[in-house]
Amino acid sequence: MKSRYIAYFLLLLVAVSCEPKLDDYTPSAGDADFTKYISLGNSLTAGYSNSALYTSGQSYSYANILAKQFQLVGGGDFVLPVVSNEDGLLAGKMKLGISTNCLGVASLGPIPAGGTPTGYPAAAMPIGYPVNNFGVPGAKSYHLVAPGYGNPDGLLVAPPTANPYFVRFASAPNTTILADAMAANATFFSLWIGNNDVLGYSTSGGMGDIITSQEMFTGALTTLVTNLTSNGAKGVVANIPDVTSVPFFTTIPYNGLVLTRQGQVDSLNIAYGSGAFGINFTLGQNAFIISDPTSPIQMRQIKSNEFILLSLPQDSIRCKGWGSKKAIPGMYTLVESEVNAVKSATSAFNQTLKTLAETNDLAFVDVNAFLTNSKTGLVYDGIKFSLSYVTGGIFSLDGVHLTPRGNAIVANNFIEAINLKYNAGIPTVNVGDYPGLVFP
Repeated sequence: MKSRYIAYFLLLLVAVSCEPKLDDYTPSAGDADFTKYISLGNSLTAGYSNSALYTSGQSYSYANILAKQFQLVGGGDFVLPVVSNEDGLLAGKMKLGISTNCLGVASLGPIPAGGTPTGYPAAAMPIGYPVNNFGVPGAKSYHLVAPGYGNPDGLLVAPPTANPYFVRFASAPNTTILADAMAANATFFSLWIGNNDVLGYSTSGGMGDIITSQEMFTGALTTLVTNLTSNGAKGVVANIPDVTSVPFFTTIPYNGLVLTRQGQVDSLNIAYGSGAFGINFTLGQNAFIISDPTSPIQMRQIKSNEFILLSLPQDSIRCKGWGSKKAIPGMYTLVESEVNAVKSATSAFNQTLKTLAETNDLAFVDVNAFLTNSKTGLVYDGIKFSLSYVTGGIFSLDGVHLTPRGNAIVANNFIEAINLKYNAGIPTVNVGDYPGLVFP
C-alpha cells in the first residue's frame, strides 16, 4: 500500500513539473525588429473618439497601445502629436448625459461635453517635434502621398487642400505624410488606411463626398507599401470594415415608425393615396418615408436593406413629422444603390490591401472579418461586447470611432497577426484594463 502512495506521488510530481508555468513566458520580438515603430492611418490611428481628437483619446489609440506592448520586446519611445486639450481639437467631444426632447421627455444620450475645444488657428500651430504616430483624422489613402497636405496656406482656399491635423506636425509645408514617415527610419510600421475613402460618401448619404476610384486607391497603397518596406522594415497592414456594420448606420431601424392608433394609420394611408404609390401603414412598426427623386411622388418607404443615419435629428422625427408626414432627406439615408457602391468599393479595396500585404510578406489584420463575426456579440477577457450603440462597448458616441476598450480589442487583433507572421511573442493586453463609455 505504501509503495502505491509513493508511485502515485511520483506520477503527480512528474505531471506537475511538466505543466507550463506562466512565469516562464518570455516576450519575444521573433523575426521582427520593433526598435523604431511608426503608425500611418487616419482618425482611427490618431485616437479620434466621441466626435473629437483629445488628449486621453490619443493615449488610448490602438497605435499607442501597440507601441507600449512593443516596448516589452525591444521597442523604443512612441511620440504622439499631443493635443493638450481634453475638450478636443477643432471639434468638441461628446459625452453621455441627460437631455430633454421636443416632447419634454428627458432621457440619457449623447450630449456636448462642454469645455472649450482648441479652435483655429491655434489648433493648426506647428508642434515643433518629430512624431511616431502619423494618424491624420480625415485622411484618405491618396492624402498620405499628397504634397502640401500639411501646408497652412492650403487651409485658406476653398475647398481646402490641406488638413489642420497634419499641419500641426508636418516637417515642411510641401512635405507628404509618407515622406515624414520615411524620415523616421522605422524598423516596423503599421498601416491602416482606406476607411475614409468610402466613409465620407456613406455618412453624407452619398451626397457630400465621392468614393475613391479603385485606380487611385491601388496607386496610393502601392506607393505607400513600396516605400515603407524599401529600407527592410517589416510591418502590418489592416483592411477596412464594411462601414454599414457600425452603429452610425445600424442604430435607427428602418421600421422604427411605430403607430399605436388606428386613426394614425388611416390618416397616413389616405394621405399617400391608399396604397396607390406602394406606401402602406399598419399598426405597430412601419418603414419610414424617405426622399427618392426616382419615385413619381419623390418619396417612398425605406427598404430593409437600406439605412437611416445616426446624424438624423431625432426631434424632427418626433415633432416635425419626418419619416411619416414628410420624407426624411437623402443626406440622412443610405439607399440600396449607395449601399451596393460602398460594399463593392470596400471589397475591392480590401483585396488590394490583402494582395499588397502578401506580396510584400507583411502581417495582415482582417478587421472586416472580425467585425462581421462580432455582429452577434463576443466575449473578450470575460466582458461581453457587441456592435450596438452605447451599450456594445466597442464604439464611441459618434458611432464610427472606437472606445478605449474597442481600441484595445483592435490592438490585440494586430498583435495576434504580428505574432503569427513574425514568430513573435508579444503579449496581448487585458481589455478590462481600459475604460469604456462613462455613464453619469
